[in-house]
Amino acid sequence: MSKIIQYHNVSIHQSEQIVLRDVNLEIGEGEFVYLLGRVGSGKSSFMKTMYGELPIASGEAHILDYDLAKLRRKQVPYLRRKLGVVFQDFQLLTDRNVEENLLFVLRATGWRDKNAMKSHVMDVLDQVGMANKAYKMPYQLSGGEQQRVVIARALLNMPSLILADEPTGNLDHETGKEIMELLYSISKAGITIVMSTHNIIWPEQYPGRKLNFAGGLITEE
Repeated sequence: MSKIIQYHNVSIHQSEQIVLRDVNLEIGEGEFVYLLGRVGSGKSSFMKTMYGELPIASGEAHILDYDLAKLRRKQVPYLRRKLGVVFQDFQLLTDRNVEENLLFVLRATGWRDKNAMKSHVMDVLDQVGMANKAYKMPYQLSGGEQQRVVIARALLNMPSLILADEPTGNLDHETGKEIMELLYSISKAGITIVMSTHNIIWPEQYPGRKLNFAGGLITEE
């Protein structure tokens, strides 16, 4: 199994304070990995280092062939094109419909062929069961439907990795379960999923690796 995330003796700081130390882990293709721990335990900070939002303080870290210790600001957009990010609060553009939300991302990442763009958008919406809602505005969608659109957005650039930060946190249990089924099926197709969650039920229902965050350390069950 090819390793797409490698952290060796990494320390992570937030506002001058150490959040995590001695981080040593490797994550391979197609793995489903849970980040578990209390609020403030470093899960979000760890995720931020993976998409270039927060630099590592020391150690060696590689993700999708990028060296995070040497990552330059101008490289960050290119790193982010190789992964998808799913947020708890959706972060959809409220002034345009579902299709336009996704077309906006494609334009921003260099797509130019309008027919190819529309076709690709409909393909990823079909993947997440939202092809029939392409012309809806975000406010016309339920929370679960909005999260499906966010996952479609994360899939646009055919990533090897999806980072999901509390993707079911704002959803009821049944809707959350539908989102988990979708993410789990995506991982079975070979895309690595790294997901932070407070929901202790998900790792039991959808087995994966469990990384526990506590006391500034990451330990694996």
